[in-house]
Amino acid sequence: MKCIAVYLLAVQKNYFRVYSPEMMTTWKSFLEFDECVSHRLRLTPANKGWWQVVTVLAHSGDSWFLLAGLAVVWLLGNSAWRERAVVFGVGIVVLACLVFAIKFTVRRQRPAGEWGAIYRNTDPHSFPSGHAARVTMLAVIGLGLGPLWFGLLLIVWAPLVSLARVMTGLHYLSDVLAGMLLGLLVGLAMLAVQPLLVSYLPFLF
Repeated sequence: MKCIAVYLLAVQKNYFRVYSPEMMTTWKSFLEFDECVSHRLRLTPANKGWWQVVTVLAHSGDSWFLLAGLAVVWLLGNSAWRERAVVFGVGIVVLACLVFAIKFTVRRQRPAGEWGAIYRNTDPHSFPSGHAARVTMLAVIGLGLGPLWFGLLLIVWAPLVSLARVMTGLHYLSDVLAGMLLGLLVGLAMLAVQPLLVSYLPFLF
């Protein structure tokens, strides 16, 4: 409620300027609200048990970890799982290109913090969340390709990873919401082009 009050007060002060050329003031108010909500969602190592769960979830969407797992599935799985692994893998690469293009255009800095040095040092930009985009895309593709239990498992996992990225202080809430939207769109696009992948890259299937 405190965050909402801060946002409404800021908007009220600038009410007559919302539709003026100075709309940046309202945008700034939204960013302050976003930062406030994100801060209230954050955990710290002092939360011990929950902190360990959240950090594991935050790492579980790492691209290198997922690509390594997909490589194992592609090598050892049957034809159906090989197909899923290829679609997932291509989707991860395509999505990474889109995310980095947006990140280096927007250049929004990550929230201040100490945890997640590997992310902060290699990628200082936070918008949109690549992890949120990635896991959402995988959930959409998993639900589309099946089996149903697998898709539902990913549907449960994806928002938990996205929320964990906020709770560990690596992203603002708007970062993960934008990432989830991007992941949804790319996931649907990958399902649409999946027959083309089979036709043009048969050696991978």
